[in-house]
Order: sequence, then C-alpha cells, then structure tokens
Amino acid sequence: MDRTIDYVIIVAYLIGIAIFGVVSGGKQKSAKDYFLGAKAVPWWAVCFSIVASETSTLTFISIPGVAYLTNLNFLQLTLGYLIGRVVIAYFFLPQYYKGELSTAYAFLEKRFGVKTRSFASVVFLLTRTLADGVRLFAAAIPLKLMLNINYPVAIAIIACVTLIYTYTGGVKGVIWVEVIQMFIYLGGAAIAGVFLLHLLPEGWTSVVTAAIPGNKLNVINWGFENGIAGFFSTPYTFIGGVLGGTFLSMASHGTDQIIVQRLLTAKNLAGGKKAIIGSGIIVIVQFTIFLLVGLALYAFYGPMNVKSDEIFPKFILEVLPVGISGIIIAGLFSAAMSTLAGSMSALSSSTMLDLFKNYFQKHNYDDKKELMISRIVTIVWAGILVLSAIFFMNSSRAVVELALSIASFTYGGLLGTFLLGLFVKKATQEDALAGFTSGIFVMVTVISLKLVAWTWYTIIGVATTMLVGWFLSKLTVRKDEVLNKSNGAAVSGDDMIPVADTNKNS
Repeated sequence: MDRTIDYVIIVAYLIGIAIFGVVSGGKQKSAKDYFLGAKAVPWWAVCFSIVASETSTLTFISIPGVAYLTNLNFLQLTLGYLIGRVVIAYFFLPQYYKGELSTAYAFLEKRFGVKTRSFASVVFLLTRTLADGVRLFAAAIPLKLMLNINYPVAIAIIACVTLIYTYTGGVKGVIWVEVIQMFIYLGGAAIAGVFLLHLLPEGWTSVVTAAIPGNKLNVINWGFENGIAGFFSTPYTFIGGVLGGTFLSMASHGTDQIIVQRLLTAKNLAGGKKAIIGSGIIVIVQFTIFLLVGLALYAFYGPMNVKSDEIFPKFILEVLPVGISGIIIAGLFSAAMSTLAGSMSALSSSTMLDLFKNYFQKHNYDDKKELMISRIVTIVWAGILVLSAIFFMNSSRAVVELALSIASFTYGGLLGTFLLGLFVKKATQEDALAGFTSGIFVMVTVISLKLVAWTWYTIIGVATTMLVGWFLSKLTVRKDEVLNKSNGAAVSGDDMIPVADTNKNS
C-alpha cells in the first residue's frame, strides 16, 4: 500500500506544530515567564491543555481495547475523576494561589519545610521519567513501522520536534500547542468511529446488536456478587471506581507538577477552578468516545484472541484508507507529544524551582541567566526521557506494565502528605516525611503481592500516610506536654505560660 499521503500528513503535522509552538509561546524574559506563562493564560486554554497533557498514546490506543474486551464499566472511574477535580478546586487551589507558589511542592515547603518539598520533588522526577519514557517508546512504534526505521531514531524524532517548541515557547507555547493537539487526537478518534459505523451494515444498530449478548453496554457494576475478596480485586466496581478515580484524580491533578504547573498559569483562582473542573467534564466525554470506538471495533471484528492494546492500531493500519490513517496517526502523535512536552516542562520547572534554587544556586542570577539555565535543564530532561524510552525498548510487557504503574507506588504517599498538611495542623516535617515514606513502602508491598485491584492503590497509600503522620503528630504533642509539665509549665491553647511566672504576678 502506497502511504505517501500519510507521510505528507504526518510530516506536515510535525513541522506545523513545532512552528505554532514557537510562535504562540512568544518571548520569555525570565524563568517565571518560561515556567508559569506570566500567569496570563485564559482558563479554557488551561482546561484543554490539562486534558491533552493527561492523555497519552497509551490512553488513545488502550481505552478502545478496554471496551472491546469488557464493557463500559470504565466510565465509573471518570465520575470519580470529576469529583476529585472538584475537591482540588475548592481545597487545593486556594492554597496554591496564596502567595507566590511556583510549583506543587512549594506548598509542602511552606507547610512543613524544604526537606519535604525536596523529597516530593525527587519522587516526582523519578516516577515521571520512568512512566513517560514508556509513553515515548509507545509513541515511536507507529513511526518506526511506517518509516521502516529503528526505534532509537523514531524516539529521537518525536523528542526533538517536541523539544523545539518546549525549549523556545516555554509552558505557554506547550499549552497552546496542546489546545490544538487535543482537537486533533479527539477528532482522529471521532473520524475512526464514524468510519467504523459506515463499514457496519446497520451502523449504530449493529454495534448495539453485537454488544447486548456480552453485556458490553453495562456501565454500573456494584461488584458484590463475588464476595469481599472479589469486591476488592475487581477494578471497575462502582464504589471502587468512583473512590479510586476520585483519589487518583486528586493525586494526579492536585499534587503532580505536570498538571499543577498548568493551573498556576491561569490568570486567577477563579480561572484555575474553571479549568480543573471543566477538564473533568471533557474527560468524561473523551473516554465515552474512546469506549464507543471500542464497542464499534467489537461489532466490526467480533471476538478475537488479541491483546487489548493491539485492536485499535490493527484497525488503523489495516482497514482505514490512506489519508485517514495519516490523520489518526497524527492524532496518536498529538497525544504522545502533549504528554511529552508537559513532562519536559514540568521536570525542568521542578528541577529549577524546587531543587536548584534551594541547593545549587549560590548567587542571585539575573532573569536572563536564570532563563538560559532553565532552557539548558529542559534539554537535559529531553535527553533523559529519550534514554528512558530506549531503556524500555527491549523490555518485556511485564516490565512495561510495572513502569506504567510506577505512579501508583507514589501517588498515595504524595497525596497523603498534602492532605496531612491541609487537615492535621499539628503535623511536623518529621511526621510528614515518615508518613510519606510509610505510604510508599506499604504500596510496594500491596502492588507486589497484588492484594487488591489497582483502583484501590491510591486510597491505601493516602490512608497509610495520613494515619502514620497523624499518629506521630499525636505522639509529638503528648511528648511536648509531658516535657512542659516536667519543667513546671502549664499549657493553655497554643501558648505555654510558665507556672513560676504566673505565681510571681499573682
């Protein structure tokens, strides 16, 4: 099959998106402009950017596969996604907009101290590097197959194009590119869905007819029929899906720098709230489209013994006509590059603002010098992400799945530490670090032993972190009270008045 038209579409997209990113980013005068877009981005652009940033190539190709192999139970999770974002809007964002916070982890320094901020930043850098290395590798697969090149070259091409507009346009350029990319990949999915319906004899009726016997239209799954063990081991139950989605969304969108960085570019708190809640509504629509494409694929192919991630790419490469497949593959690149650009910007911003300024910057550089260093750090992280993708190139599927679940090891501890700072007023930095570390160790155990379904991971991590932190804070308060009494002090509220002094004054 001659794919010249597909090549032209993909090359035109890659060149066009790089130029648009450079132009839309404008000129930056300081690191603050580079990482926060001078806090002048409209809320709706931030909203679209959040959706594009959280949607990777793996999401694009795997969610249709979920519906193909199972049903629509995944939608229960998206309800939790929306609830979690509402919580972020009314509890997290007001804290982020107090003062001049530059990253998600600056709040932890303000609440606990610089060690907690640094620890959270390092955890973010490690997990984001591994997870997005896998996503970059996945994005390189169709380019490698189409151009008949090796994986390192395909990975380097995608990374270099993404780096061009991330380096020159900063987060503002990244956001405006992601606005375009969201419509490209959603449009690509919609086109694939329409084409599928056109190929089916009776269109949507054929989809419904094929789906009913296997209960594929089922959205709600209460999950009680398999007992307690089955309830916690089934990922898409109503309670597990909604609660899991809520806590996962709170962690990924309230504590992960890749999303918080975008929220901090909004003009004000009201704009940030609209952006985060609006993204939750769009995500429900987006996943509905992806899942319906999966049902249409089931009606088209019927049951097959295939992996869930293979069914949509199979249709794109084997069935879609030349030109249409080029648009869909451009959509795949859009999903990949939006996540990759967001990672480059978030990783470099966290490195500069959370670590470099606190530990390595010995002198106060002027704005021009800081901007130059920020751009150099962006290049370094682009190279690290390429190396991470190449590392996973020859890995088995089990290792890839492990890398994709890396965030599950740390999200619970990260979110639990934020909630500890918000709701446990007596908690100290030592309490927070102990709770954070405990949350990570408990999650390593839970995930390694596969004790529950993945939708419960973040909840368990949060509960462990908060319980340990709260318990230690109580011990600290009790220890202080005992010491104060032994030193002849009477405690009244937050003030300690020495008994000896009150006796003298009476």
